[in-house]
Amino acid sequence: MQDPRVRFAAAFFLSLAAFLSLWGAAAVFVWWLAFTPRWKAIRHPRAAGAAFLLFAVVAAILSLTGGNGISYLARMTAILLVGAWVYADSRPGDFLAAGTWLLGTRAGFELGMVAGMALSTADGLAADFDRIRISYSQKGLPWGFRAVIPAGRVLVMDALRRAEETAEVLAVRGYRGGGTACTQFRLSPPEIFSLACAAAVLAGVFVFP
Repeated sequence: MQDPRVRFAAAFFLSLAAFLSLWGAAAVFVWWLAFTPRWKAIRHPRAAGAAFLLFAVVAAILSLTGGNGISYLARMTAILLVGAWVYADSRPGDFLAAGTWLLGTRAGFELGMVAGMALSTADGLAADFDRIRISYSQKGLPWGFRAVIPAGRVLVMDALRRAEETAEVLAVRGYRGGGTACTQFRLSPPEIFSLACAAAVLAGVFVFP
């Protein structure tokens, strides 16, 4: 999807539908199969696999304590797939353009800028994590749970340092809040159809709970 407004709106409708209903989660999965590159939309399979494993552990705990773990796992997996698709399809400036279009040049611009910076930070963290693993391998050190904890600490500290540097750059350049984003959106009929199907999925959750 080229139009970020359609992508974010569809993601909102689908995530809400999957969260509210097990049948909604099943419909979201069908939508995901029909309108996305499917497994190619998962940019970081290891991260997605780790998130799925976490959901599976929580689902197992829910099942052991009398809850509906299967429903939880299905709904969270559907949301995970939608999130992975949005993350893979997002391009620099998408959040800024969509935020400014929706909420204006003040709040919309700032929220879009923050979301775009968060996406850039996530990309950087993934690359740094891979470099840390390669470094452990080159040094002949074992990679396991004990190595993940210090690696995570390094990633967090590095993310905080980058955020501080970015804030300093914005301050030096005179940023005080708000701004404009001159973007020309390209809305195609297939995108309208995919958004309509996403809205229909959400509507179906309320019609057939």
